[in-house]
Amino acid sequence: MSPQTTAETAAAREGIGRAPSVHIQAARLDYAGMVVFDSLDLTLPGGETTCLLGPSGVGKTSLLRLIAGLNDSAGSRGTVLGDDGRPVHDRIAYLAQQDLLLPWLSVLGNVVLGYRLRGQPITPAVAERARTLIARVGLAGREGDRPARLSGGMRQRVALARTLMEERPVVLMDEPFSALDAITRFELQALAAELLQARTVLLVTHDPLEALRLGHRVLIMAGAPARIEAPLIPPGSPPRAPGDPAILRLLADLLARLSAARSVPGEIS
Repeated sequence: MSPQTTAETAAAREGIGRAPSVHIQAARLDYAGMVVFDSLDLTLPGGETTCLLGPSGVGKTSLLRLIAGLNDSAGSRGTVLGDDGRPVHDRIAYLAQQDLLLPWLSVLGNVVLGYRLRGQPITPAVAERARTLIARVGLAGREGDRPARLSGGMRQRVALARTLMEERPVVLMDEPFSALDAITRFELQALAAELLQARTVLLVTHDPLEALRLGHRVLIMAGAPARIEAPLIPPGSPPRAPGDPAILRLLADLLARLSAARSVPGEIS
């Protein structure tokens, strides 16, 4: 079965429809008199995970926000369309580094927060789907807990369930596991790879091994103005074993490429 067919089958199973490819064209960002990136083009293949690495300050998060329609800078512009020719901002879910849970809501309340913000009723079917997702991220029985009673890893599991609850075919992830301990990070990487396989994903990370484990393609963003280098395609399907000799060989190459990309001026994220 081809990767596209597999993605379409998974998407149908998740009830989110076909995950579109996303085309970013002529993206530009000016910040504090500096051109962060200009005439930047990028395609995110439908139903696949693209991982984006690069030095701090190169503009990875700013690009993510531009794709999501969240970058309100006057110096920001670009065209972001699906392969159907339509804008994708209303088909995107965003998972940030911070879990952004509301402390006065329960786990269940945080997972269905999007419905409440849109004024949609929390029907029995909606609540049951939220409970199912909470169980899928390993938190069955914790639906009534407040965030203060959860560990960092548990809180990020709730954030992942909230992202999945939105049923959006495109997911943007900004270093969602970077603040976690190594074991929790490893577990959540595998969980995310399983639960997001039906979607078109762009994952920004500073961890090259994470990128090689989770990405169908790995990209490096570097330079000033920033450019995106030719993709690296790891063998096999995510999530890959971190001790795989082929992955370790690619890791050495990727680290060398990242080292060469280190000298980037500016403080943009």
